[in-house]
Amino acid sequence: MHSVSMRLRGAMLASAATLLPSVVSAQSAPFTSLPAVTVDAPAQQRTTPRKPRQTTPNARAARSIAASVATPAASAAAVPGSLTVLTAQQALRQIQQTPGGVALVTADQWKNSTPSNTIKDILDYVPGVIAQPKWGDDTRLSIRGSGLSRNTHLRGLQLYMDGIPINTADGYGDFQEIDPTAYKYVEVFKGGNALRFGANSLGGAINFVTPTGRDPWLNAVSLDMGAFGFRRLQASTGGANGPWDGFITASTQSSDGYRDHSYGNATRVSGNVGYQFSPDFETRFYLNANTVQQRIPGSVSKTSALNSPQTAAAGNLTNDYQRNIDTVRLANKTTIRLDNTTIDIGVFGVDRHLMHPIFAYLDYSYQDYGGFARATDDREIGGYRNVFVAGVNLINGRIDNKQYVNLAGQRGALTYSSIDRSENTSVYAENSLYVLPNVALIGGTQFLYATRKREVLLGTGSGETEFNLWSPKGGVLWNIDPTWQAYANVSRSAELPSFGESVSGTGNPVIPFTSIRPQRATTYEIGTRGRRPDLTWELTGYRANISDELQCLYSSNGSCNVSNADRTIHQGIEAGLGIAVLKGMFDAGPQPDRLWLNMAYTLNDFRFDNDAIYGNNVLPGAPRHYLRAELLYKHANGFYLGPNVEWVPESYYVDSANTLKTEPYALLGLKAGVDNGGTYSGYIEARNIFDTRYIASASIINQAAANATLFEPGTGRAIYAGIKARW
Repeated sequence: MHSVSMRLRGAMLASAATLLPSVVSAQSAPFTSLPAVTVDAPAQQRTTPRKPRQTTPNARAARSIAASVATPAASAAAVPGSLTVLTAQQALRQIQQTPGGVALVTADQWKNSTPSNTIKDILDYVPGVIAQPKWGDDTRLSIRGSGLSRNTHLRGLQLYMDGIPINTADGYGDFQEIDPTAYKYVEVFKGGNALRFGANSLGGAINFVTPTGRDPWLNAVSLDMGAFGFRRLQASTGGANGPWDGFITASTQSSDGYRDHSYGNATRVSGNVGYQFSPDFETRFYLNANTVQQRIPGSVSKTSALNSPQTAAAGNLTNDYQRNIDTVRLANKTTIRLDNTTIDIGVFGVDRHLMHPIFAYLDYSYQDYGGFARATDDREIGGYRNVFVAGVNLINGRIDNKQYVNLAGQRGALTYSSIDRSENTSVYAENSLYVLPNVALIGGTQFLYATRKREVLLGTGSGETEFNLWSPKGGVLWNIDPTWQAYANVSRSAELPSFGESVSGTGNPVIPFTSIRPQRATTYEIGTRGRRPDLTWELTGYRANISDELQCLYSSNGSCNVSNADRTIHQGIEAGLGIAVLKGMFDAGPQPDRLWLNMAYTLNDFRFDNDAIYGNNVLPGAPRHYLRAELLYKHANGFYLGPNVEWVPESYYVDSANTLKTEPYALLGLKAGVDNGGTYSGYIEARNIFDTRYIASASIINQAAANATLFEPGTGRAIYAGIKARW
């Protein structure tokens, strides 16, 4: 296995080394004085002029307001923009036409000022998102309480890379393929607001978007180093030449890890090549490849986590627990722009090999494939602006599932084998009618047809199941002024069980995966957001009434068995604030220095609703309060300095019976650096300055003993530093 991974890593690096010079040579001229973010790149000259759009004053006003909402001024790029991939400002304008909780995080918020090591570095200041690190790249990620019962992997949240699914066809997700150094922005769609992807789960969707050869500042080299042997080298290049453009980035990193038996390494490559047949017709091919090797220190008791946080679980050492993944993803996306309609069509294929020695040696081979088509029509109907979006997604997959005896990290005898097949077809539509220039009424629906089939070749448990689910939504978006929005919506969501949801074991009922029902929720949401030169804000309140939530009601051998709860409630508040507390302290010039406060607060209130066993107990696995805040001094020359805090003021339960809790904690950090948007940047960051012992993440169970091994200790005091050059 090691030799195979080494060969794959060598091939990936060789491919990157081969492609990088060729992409560089494609640049028609070096980039000079280009902005980091553009609003609208100028289109190429049409051979035939576009027919002028005939509009009424109402429709013109609606488009003008929509175009100006939350769009800071910026210069246009010198290279014509991509049709298949939006610029950050175009994406921001589009995402903020959603009548609900969404966010767009641009790369300058994490890439040049943090180690950019995990998904937590990207999403930590997005209210409503809880990212709890475990080990290596692995993180317990939840939005609005999604996937709380999933102690391993990810569920209830759809991950995409350039609009192409990262999750497997049966719904599982992992973070090992996420490279925070590779993206120009990340889109977050909470809950039912992810309809544009056809995603329909409680958590919503996250889309990681890579640059194209038509973006600025593509050539870059960065080096990051820090505590516990962390080191990473990253390089990227790209450019455009006539109708062609290309971009490629590669990174390789390794870490000894804070805990015993937590060392790992990863090499990742992402790239794309685009061709514009005309200013209104573009196709783009994508490649993503990863090889990751990671030891797993394991969950320990609360006492061990707080008193000996670096100690690994004894069984993980004896059996050499690991998670090793090799992945290759190929995809194509084509965009055609007509007078009033834009059509996106895409196909993808993913080959993934998981080698995972734990209680058994799991050897899973995944082949996922599919396609999508989406049409967006923006026209005037009866004197009113109307935006109609409709699409179809097909995501199918096959898992060759083999389990062997784990002989200290090596494969022993074969004990189980099955072929798992998943098919998913979703059709969706959404319409936004601007009944006033600044008010849109929005309605939509999705239909999902899905099947799950398991054919057991060695062992027992064959079966198949089928799902047909409708999920409507409706909402209103009010652009109060060009910098301020209010919104409200009601949406239905559905989450299908994966092959891993079932109940067995001594004293438990036998519930096969074919008897697990889909989780259904009705979510009510209201909020406001805004963006002004010295003030940004978001405030959203929501309540989800859930039936058949996939929850931990039983356990066997200390592990949660997931089945359907009766009724549960997820409700909360998501609040974000960015404000210039002081200006012109040492420099009162045209670009005065600022003391900037950035805060993200999440209130989680998740509980059973008159459950026959657990009454109105709190659902385990998520802190009730989570605050992330930073006070940063920023100077026009690019220098910044300031402290930050991560605060969980209350402990939270780790079992459905509400008998065992974590402990509250507060972590203090400090960072400084220089980044003026030019060629060079650098940072140094200290985390957990007081070396606080705390629990970063916890698995859940139905009823926990006092010594239950459910806790993942947080990382101790750490210092990281990095430098980057780009041109």
